[in-house]
Amino acid sequence: MQQKHILLIDGMALLFRSFFATAMTNQFMINRHGTPTNAIQGFIRHSLTAIQQVQPTHVAVCWDMGSKTFRNEVYQEYKANRQAPPSELIPQFDLVKEIASHFSFTNIGVTGYEADDCIGTIAKLADNSTKVSIVSGDKDLLQLLTKNVEIWLVKKGYGTYERFNEIRFVEEYGITPNQFIDVKGLMGDPSDGYPGVKGIGEKTAFKLIKEHETIDGILENLHAITPSQRKKIEEDLDMLHVSRNLAAIHCEVPLPDVLYGEWAGVPSTAQEIIDWHELKTVHRFLTSNTVHSGGRK
Repeated sequence: MQQKHILLIDGMALLFRSFFATAMTNQFMINRHGTPTNAIQGFIRHSLTAIQQVQPTHVAVCWDMGSKTFRNEVYQEYKANRQAPPSELIPQFDLVKEIASHFSFTNIGVTGYEADDCIGTIAKLADNSTKVSIVSGDKDLLQLLTKNVEIWLVKKGYGTYERFNEIRFVEEYGITPNQFIDVKGLMGDPSDGYPGVKGIGEKTAFKLIKEHETIDGILENLHAITPSQRKKIEEDLDMLHVSRNLAAIHCEVPLPDVLYGEWAGVPSTAQEIIDWHELKTVHRFLTSNTVHSGGRK
C-alpha cells in the first residue's frame, strides 16, 4: 500500500517571491482583463514544480488571511515594519486562491492565524504512517521538523531546494528543531519586528541554547553565563518571553474539516482558467511538463 504523503505549500511565501522576481523588471504580466498575473503564474509554476519533485498523494496550500493575527495582540509591533504590498500584487491575493482551486489545490486559511500556524497544525495532526513535506522560503518552519516531517526551502529559480529532515537539522545546527524556537526568542527576528534580547545575536543565541538547552535553562543558570550576557537578559526579560511566544508556530488552529485534497494530477478543466486569465507562463510549463499524481513517474 502506498504511503500517504502530504505536500503543504506556504502560499503567501511563494506568491511574494514570485511577484518580486519579475516586478523588478516591471513584468507584471497584465492580462486582457487588466489584472496583473505575474505572482500567480510564478506561484502555480513553483507549486507544480514542487509536486513534480515531492510526488505527494495529497496537496494543500496554506494562506495568511490579512495582516493582523493573534500575535499582534501579544505584541503590537509584530510585523509593523512590513511595507504595504505593491498595488500590482493586491488584486492577485484573492484571484490566486480561485485559480489554485481549479488546479485541485485545497486552500487553507484561518482568520487570526498565519499560514505557518495552519501548516504546523496539519503537520501535527498527521499520524506516524503519514509523510509530510513542506515547501516554503521561511526558515521559521524548521521548528516543525520531526521524523515524518521535512522542509523544502525554495532557493533561487524554480526546482532548487535546500531540503531539511530532522537528522540534517540536528547535525548542522547542533540543537533540536524545538530548541530553534528558543534560539529565535533570544536573537529576535527583525523581519517579523520582534527584537528578542538586545545585544544577543544569532551566534550567542545558539551557544546559550546548546549549553543550557532552553530559555528556562538559561534563566536557572544565569550565574554560569558572562556578566554581559546576564545583564542583557535581565534587562530584557519581559521581551525575551514575548519574543519566544511570537517565534513559536501555533499548532492548534481551528481548521476546516477538509485539510487537503487527493492529488490526481492537473485536471483537464484547468486549461479553461489558464486561457481565461491568459496564464501564458503556466501554459508553456504544462506544455513541456506532465505533473502526475504521487507515485507515478
